[in-house]
Amino acid sequence: MEERVVVVDDDAIILRSANTVLSEAGFKVTCLKSGRLLLDYVTKNPIDMLLLDIKMPELDGFETMRLLREWEIENGVKEIPVIFFTANDDCAAETAGLSLGAMDFIRKPFAAEVLTLRVRHLLDLIRLQRDLHAEVERKTKEIEGMSLHVVQTLADAIDAKDAYTKGHSGRVAEYSREIAKRAGYTFERQEEIYMMGLLHDVGKIGVPDAVINKPGKLTDEEFEKIKTHPGRGAKILQNIEEMPKLFIGARWHHERYDGRGYPDGLAGDEIPEEARIIAVADAYDAMTSNRSYRGLIPQEVVKTELEKGSGTQFDPQFAAIMLEIVNEDVDYTLHEQ
Repeated sequence: MEERVVVVDDDAIILRSANTVLSEAGFKVTCLKSGRLLLDYVTKNPIDMLLLDIKMPELDGFETMRLLREWEIENGVKEIPVIFFTANDDCAAETAGLSLGAMDFIRKPFAAEVLTLRVRHLLDLIRLQRDLHAEVERKTKEIEGMSLHVVQTLADAIDAKDAYTKGHSGRVAEYSREIAKRAGYTFERQEEIYMMGLLHDVGKIGVPDAVINKPGKLTDEEFEKIKTHPGRGAKILQNIEEMPKLFIGARWHHERYDGRGYPDGLAGDEIPEEARIIAVADAYDAMTSNRSYRGLIPQEVVKTELEKGSGTQFDPQFAAIMLEIVNEDVDYTLHEQ
């Protein structure tokens, strides 16, 4: 594929010369006489390399490049690589051009070989950078996929400790992500809270199975053992340097909006948003899962409990979003299967 090079200069001789040299070197060349023509041209045509004269009437090269960069940002377009043409050995001009993001300067009048080599080398460099970026992205996604698989496996292992909470962590993670999405979180934050939801109960690894699976009411001593799992979970997850916020869900998903939760008795905005979201999702899944002492709770009762808990147990904003999700679930499918 021919690489598309645009040359902008008010000097017709320079345009003809650049067109001849670059066309013979195998580039697809477009010549324009002003910055205004360029700014119109880029709205309709892709460009691989731009050769831009500095001294031009009406819009000089620097102002043209500033407007070009503004247009690229507004339209989400990748920056076009720019080489400036200059007739002067002017250090201040080079500094100004480089500060705008120019890749190189070529002196006028130019030697044909120099022009061809500069353009070719820079295009090769750009291609290498893009190939490297693509490879890094591919590897990053591969590693993220492996990490998610490990986390999901760990979440399944946690749920397996409790005979009555199969799939609990995955459902809490899904509900938390949906709440975060509706609350306006970015995609990255939605994925982050999904991971937090998957591991919010990781501290139960350190709680005896006999306590977790006890069918009847827990003694005070047994409940104190259960209450250690947020702290245990946070200690485990705080050691993961690559995801420094991962521990938040584990540490504070049992805090209450009114400050009567545990382990730290935080209230209101003192509780990190992610933990407030997971708290609602966790309570919803607890109510809509089967237990040894009861089946899943009827949907209308679940709604009533969410409404009662808004402002006391739950952040009102996130409780309202969870209720919105529940109201949309007309067939009551959002529960343990």
